[in-house]
Amino acid sequence: MKLVRTGRERGIATVRMDSQTNRNALSARLVAELRETLARYGEDDTVRAVVLTHTGNTFCAGADLGAPPDPEAFVALMREIVTLPKPVVARVDGHVRAGGLGLLAACDISAAGPASTFALTESRLGLAPAVISLPLLPRTDPRAAARYYLTGERFDATEAARISLITLAARDVDKALIPVLDGLRRASPQGLAASKELVTATVRESFDQHAEDLIARSAALFASTEAREGMTAFHERRDPAWVL
Repeated sequence: MKLVRTGRERGIATVRMDSQTNRNALSARLVAELRETLARYGEDDTVRAVVLTHTGNTFCAGADLGAPPDPEAFVALMREIVTLPKPVVARVDGHVRAGGLGLLAACDISAAGPASTFALTESRLGLAPAVISLPLLPRTDPRAAARYYLTGERFDATEAARISLITLAARDVDKALIPVLDGLRRASPQGLAASKELVTATVRESFDQHAEDLIARSAALFASTEAREGMTAFHERRDPAWVL
């Protein structure tokens, strides 16, 4: 059974994460299916843009700690979104945690509804938002990034829009995306590709300059004693040993 469902309407392809048993957590399998699907749409001349969305009440719960993707594969997925010659629009009406924020930040345009909450929970597990910093830090307000990287606090869609994590917060996310998708349908394929190159230049530089270091840093953190305690505590639904 596939973890990604697809559809299309008037040149807009929909890629829907459908792994509800683990709240759309980023397993190795889900990452591989997303990469394959996005690459296919990137080469499809009948597709003008891609909408990335989800089933259930969670857009993405972060890395699947039971079957995590290789950090290089996850970086390749985020890079696929950033460098795809077509806009990728995130439609969010549910919770987003940890690595899911990297997926979200890689998208060109994003809208979130009132059911959405966000949190960078890595520091509470003995980890850090390492590889997801590649798209997150160039696009997010630096003072807000410092706060939420360090504290792991939850925040809502209005705050996510204020700090530039997402493009817009809306009461009705589908209604809010109507003019966005209409605008993309009216744009030429060449114009979209060239314009996307301009607005993603800083993010692409981040990948080129820092991906290798952050992949190594992520692997070292995951292998550490504190991270093992943090992940064990998470699975056992208890506080890790360092909580005061």
